[in-house]
Amino acid sequence: MLRYTLLHPGLAAALAAAGHGSRVLLADANYPHSTGVRAGAERVHLNLRPDLVTVDQVLEVLVEAVPVESASVMVPGGVAGDVAPAGEPVPAHAGYRTVLGPHVGWHELDRFAFYEAARSDDVALLVATGDQRVYANLLLTIGVRQG
Repeated sequence: MLRYTLLHPGLAAALAAAGHGSRVLLADANYPHSTGVRAGAERVHLNLRPDLVTVDQVLEVLVEAVPVESASVMVPGGVAGDVAPAGEPVPAHAGYRTVLGPHVGWHELDRFAFYEAARSDDVALLVATGDQRVYANLLLTIGVRQG
């Protein structure tokens, strides 16, 4: 019997197969789930309907299950097609920072740099959510378990 709140068998198995330095992408509903990570990355679809589940809800469960070393988020970069001006704060990110705390490294990447990072070989898992907020994607790096 598990002693923490993560009960999804596929998600638990994918996290167990990943190690420190592996990355986990919590993707919003607008992210290209089938092509936005390398072909061999595990995919877990939790996008039942719009806003169910959200990236925040998945993050709250994941931080109990694995140590998080750093996080990267997508921010407006002032390129054609961006839905928000560059330099504007992204509302979705405030909750992530609260859950992750001050000791987790924080990186902001423009849309295309984020896509490139998410397609790298160290991305082990994509979790597709129903999150409807813009720029709600979150790329986590698993850290080393202490103790």
